[in-house]
Amino acid sequence: MSYRVLLFVLVACVSASPLRAQPASLSGFVKDATSGETLILANVVLEGTTNGTATNNAGYYTLTGIAPGDYTVVASYVGYESTRQEITLAPGEARRLDIELMPEDVAFEEVVVTAERQNEEEARSLGVAQMKVETVKQLPTVLEPDVFRSLQLLPGVKAASDYSSGLYIRGGDPGQTLVLLDRTTVYNPSHVFGFFSTFNPDAIKDVRLYKGGFPAEYGGRIGSVVDIYNKDGNRRQTGGSLSLGLLASRAFVEGPYSKGSYMFAARRSTLEPLLAALEGQEGIPDGFYFYDLNGKVNLDLSPDDRVSLSFYAGTDALDLTFLGDANLDLGYGNRTFSGNWTHIFSERLFSNFTVTTSRYFSQPTLNLSGTEIKQDSRIYDTSVKGDFEYIPNARHQVKGGFWTGVFTFPFSSSFDGNESFAPRIQTGYADVYVQDTYKPSPLWRIEVGVRGSYFGDGGHMRFSPRLSVEHLPVSSVRLQASYGRYYQYKTLITNESFSGFDFWLTSAEGVPPAYGDQFILGVNAQLTSSLNLDVEGYYRTMRDLFELDPFLPDPSGLDYADYFTFGDGYAYGLELQLEKPTGRLNGFLGYTFGITERRFPNVNLEGGEPAYYPPKFDRRHDLNLVANYYLTPKWRATGVFTYATGQAYTQPTAQYKLLEGDAVVGDRAFDVLRTPGLNRARLPAYHRLDLGVSRLGRFFGIADYELQIQVINVYSRRNLWFVFYEFEDDNTITENEVPQIPIPLPNLSFTLSF
Repeated sequence: MSYRVLLFVLVACVSASPLRAQPASLSGFVKDATSGETLILANVVLEGTTNGTATNNAGYYTLTGIAPGDYTVVASYVGYESTRQEITLAPGEARRLDIELMPEDVAFEEVVVTAERQNEEEARSLGVAQMKVETVKQLPTVLEPDVFRSLQLLPGVKAASDYSSGLYIRGGDPGQTLVLLDRTTVYNPSHVFGFFSTFNPDAIKDVRLYKGGFPAEYGGRIGSVVDIYNKDGNRRQTGGSLSLGLLASRAFVEGPYSKGSYMFAARRSTLEPLLAALEGQEGIPDGFYFYDLNGKVNLDLSPDDRVSLSFYAGTDALDLTFLGDANLDLGYGNRTFSGNWTHIFSERLFSNFTVTTSRYFSQPTLNLSGTEIKQDSRIYDTSVKGDFEYIPNARHQVKGGFWTGVFTFPFSSSFDGNESFAPRIQTGYADVYVQDTYKPSPLWRIEVGVRGSYFGDGGHMRFSPRLSVEHLPVSSVRLQASYGRYYQYKTLITNESFSGFDFWLTSAEGVPPAYGDQFILGVNAQLTSSLNLDVEGYYRTMRDLFELDPFLPDPSGLDYADYFTFGDGYAYGLELQLEKPTGRLNGFLGYTFGITERRFPNVNLEGGEPAYYPPKFDRRHDLNLVANYYLTPKWRATGVFTYATGQAYTQPTAQYKLLEGDAVVGDRAFDVLRTPGLNRARLPAYHRLDLGVSRLGRFFGIADYELQIQVINVYSRRNLWFVFYEFEDDNTITENEVPQIPIPLPNLSFTLSF
């Protein structure tokens, strides 16, 4: 009898245990309560537990493995009021909970005091800097709020010059940085002047910079990633803004319609009056304009299905005369389109499917003393992408996906009317990846992944492992480390002066992809509720770097692989950032010590072997001080001070004539400059101070306004752009120094928001 009772109890326990152990789940979107815009990297936690997460790139979150019971759900996002909701979860329940956060209405008194400590778990990942549009607009980026100029102020990020907004990140050139706009590759995201990138801040929702060590979901570059998302558009009400300035003007409109929302933004330079006033000044162009157009339309098919269509179009046109008889006529631009379908299969499985197309064109013409140099560069890139997120339990988050497409590159260049280089490349490519984020405890976070890539031209196939580890010894300190291998099948052939001359070449048969390893260590400490310190050290290698061989006398008739020379390089450095994000006086101080060197055959030979040399963007020391000060509730002063080691350049030390005899034309003499080696000298140190003030208020009760008055290069620092040497008839050499912004440059803008 006792045996039967025991058997009954065991059966009852076994049959009941699934019910007791069956966990619940919670998922949904986190949105801006005023616009319906989804919020990326918003934090959602169950109060009193270690169960928490951050929203993904679509603003979606999932919490799994929740024991049934009563909970308080806390959602937070920097710049928004936190929310608390009481919920009860039944066994096995899959609760859909969309959360709306209200933007903080920051009064002057609230600016003076420090804010509560924010949970920035995802935003504080190693090598990652998330920059919100509000931050871009508030930063004292003179002349025009701009994404890339704001990123150039961060440690580890360098600018080539005042006339280039290209990003040089941790020893890499702009070609080593993958730039994505709504999951679409942008191949030259810059305007001629460094004041502007191709991204209108009115149209942008989120900007995330991976300075290095990026996870397996990104690939195709050996350096870094800039991931940018356009706004979806206000789902609550119609609104917009209009900004008028001396250098650029912008217009923006957004609003709802019956099935979703829309957003359109336009920006055009308005430099013509200023250029006319500065006519005759050295370094000032004869003519210049650019424009940007952004648009996005969203269709909400169901709570689990969203479709969006977005586009970008931008063009530059420059006419510049320099050194008396030299002239540059340059036109270039980008066109992108993406169609995205977001589908939620279940509370545990999330997906994105994207069709993209990207076009880049550049047609510069340079005339030097009657010699014409022309170039026609175009890119057509069409692709299909799929990304999946699966969350089996509270400890694991699995991501995987694919990216496949066709890359077409017609290119031609000519010198004095003779075509010198004209490859045409068309190839398919494909990538797949999988990664798992494992949280064995609240104090540890381990992410491991692998990415496989295939490039059709040459049949190259590579695999890239990734690993990162994070540990919290105490609640205010994070210790982080990461390793990754990265491959790159495209190389950007850059120009020393103008990014519009840049063009891309690819791997092929006999041209293997470049690759490199990255090692990163970091410490993030929250010193006080309003003071953060980030310290990161990095070391990276660069192997099989492929560039056009500068020593080829005549490339005509050569096989494609014979155009190239192959080299290697390395970079290491230490970055520090001290940030005070709140208070009447706020801003940050960033410092970078960085060294990068490269080596190519037949360059800087020592004992018959090539020696390492610093490229032009090796700066050694970089210091940026950014500050905002609220004078009154309506007046704000801004300032940026920048210091950088002078860029490396090649300085000649001697001159001689080379005589050549010819039976037809007779003896000819060539003037030759002798140098101790490539980039063995440095220009003077670069430093500059930019100041501005802004006035906030209401415009006749119908709109908010902001008046900005700014001055770039306040104390007229004559930073050199490059040095140009001319041979004179008396056998002497004239050294011509071409400055960057040579004088204080003012700007006035007026913005209405309605």
